Amino acid sequence: MENKEQTSINKPNPAPEKQQQKNVLSYLHDLVFGLVAVLLVFMLVFRVVVVSGPSMKQTLKNGDALILLSNVFYKSPKYGDIVVASKDSFKNGEPIIKRVIATEGQTVDIDFDKGIVYVDGVALDEPYTNTTTNLFEGADFPQTVKEGCVFVLGDNRNDSMDSRSVEIGQIDCRELLGKAVFLVLPGADENTHKREFSRIGALQ
Repeated sequence: MENKEQTSINKPNPAPEKQQQKNVLSYLHDLVFGLVAVLLVFMLVFRVVVVSGPSMKQTLKNGDALILLSNVFYKSPKYGDIVVASKDSFKNGEPIIKRVIATEGQTVDIDFDKGIVYVDGVALDEPYTNTTTNLFEGADFPQTVKEGCVFVLGDNRNDSMDSRSVEIGQIDCRELLGKAVFLVLPGADENTHKREFSRIGALQ
């Protein structure tokens, strides 16, 4: 009887390859989940807005792209905050960007001849303004800010529609879309058509 040699062929073990595929799929799953989570958080917490018009010059310029802290988390406006609001009585709710000058309970008065704004009888020191406050837009002064409202002005006082106007008036805090917190991309300069990247940063 002939002895038959038994030969064994080394077959590749599929386990490491399957494990590698499993690891890749797991990594991709985690990556997609993470990106979705970041996107959802960004949509809920932050928005990106673009400035339109000269009303906040020189602080902000036409075309500036800003990160806005959403009103989901922005609940306590205070003096100096740069906010975006949407008021139905003005251009069918077109968003406007202004600076908070006074909050509920405070009294605002304006000397249009001298261009000075007073809050609770104290003249404001306003180094952020581009022009003094000489433009009268129809609202009566002095006026006390109503409960749940803010009084806002543009930094470019003589080229801004804001709470001095009867079309806008005081802003209900529920009409605030959020607070501008960071300039991420400066708009092109109207004269040089260049972007001043040194302006990128937190807003004050």
